[in-house]
Amino acid sequence: MATLSLTCSLPLQPPSSSSSQSQSRKLIDSIVSTPFQYNSSSTTSSNGSLKPIVVDGDPPTFVSAPGRRIVAVGDLHGDLDKARCALETAGVLSSDGQSLWIGGETVLVQLGDILDRGEDELAILSLLKSLDIQAKAHGGAVFQVNGNHETMNVEGDYRYVDNGALDECIDFLEYLDKCERNWEEAFVSWCAVSARWKQDRKVSQNYWAQWNLVKRQKGVIARSILMRPGGPLACELARHGVVLKVEDWLFCHGGLLPHHVAYGLERLNREVSRWMKGPSEEGDSPQIPFIATRGYDSIVWNRLYSRDGPELESYQLEQVQYLLEETLQSVGAKAMIVGHTPQPMGVNCKYNCSIWRIDVGMSRGVLDSSPEVLEIKDNKARAIRSTRDWSSELQVADYT
Repeated sequence: MATLSLTCSLPLQPPSSSSSQSQSRKLIDSIVSTPFQYNSSSTTSSNGSLKPIVVDGDPPTFVSAPGRRIVAVGDLHGDLDKARCALETAGVLSSDGQSLWIGGETVLVQLGDILDRGEDELAILSLLKSLDIQAKAHGGAVFQVNGNHETMNVEGDYRYVDNGALDECIDFLEYLDKCERNWEEAFVSWCAVSARWKQDRKVSQNYWAQWNLVKRQKGVIARSILMRPGGPLACELARHGVVLKVEDWLFCHGGLLPHHVAYGLERLNREVSRWMKGPSEEGDSPQIPFIATRGYDSIVWNRLYSRDGPELESYQLEQVQYLLEETLQSVGAKAMIVGHTPQPMGVNCKYNCSIWRIDVGMSRGVLDSSPEVLEIKDNKARAIRSTRDWSSELQVADYT
């Protein structure tokens, strides 16, 4: 089992000035490097602070984060405004527009489907990357798991791509050139500059009106360059798995089943990551892992735990609960948190709260609902939702 420290080499913030360079260097230098002691039952170190987070697997699969508050955010689908609101509701993002991490030692998990149905996909990915860098400097972390829309795009399936997202791909490639092809610099800083690029694009929109078809073709090409296996964005997505266990809580996009566990969680994550990274230096072209990314019962497509009401007979519900309990017991988890299937009634739990469904369809491209997040604190979960035009007022729903 591979072990990754959260104190690994991190990308610098874009050097727009000597001041920002200095801040970036201080950010990286401040990251804790003390290893976590697995044989200790205490969640704090000798000086009273929480022990460092330790990650097993590459991509991350098992996370030891003793004593941390955990926050989970569901599907975002290219809606940057709703994404920001959700992160503010979670208490990890500043509300002043400066994209600052204020979550301290919190662990944030985003459950995939950042892509499609919205026009600010790369900006959201960039924001999460920037927050992860900042979080590590404060003893926290940001994790992502890939959803079906991430795997679809790496496959070249662009059926649900918003035209604005194609424009964003064109803009980002131009910005990447301005950053002298420095991927880390361009990617981390994109969220801060994307709004200006979008505004400049809309100013010239009338000029492009008669060339919409040509422009769309250009956007598809730009997207393919970024997202095809081995492309820079596909390699960025390859840093994330399709399943993640943080302490006693299991996170995935659609749902994990016993045969997934038997196959091996680290193995699944490695195979999906290897496929996204594209052909190796030896010329091998890894095949897409069917068990994780294809079929109704794959990890990113499974909706078994999100079906409700008259759809299932009582005996079928019992069978689903049995599968869920078997899955959780086999990995030593208390509950599973999933996205993928919009919940019109908001974040909720089922089967004695051993499954949490947190995709509320917040994106304007889905249900345009008010953002909600799941908070896990002291090994108990609750839903937190914003109210009235995403104001700072919060409603809290306790379940466990």
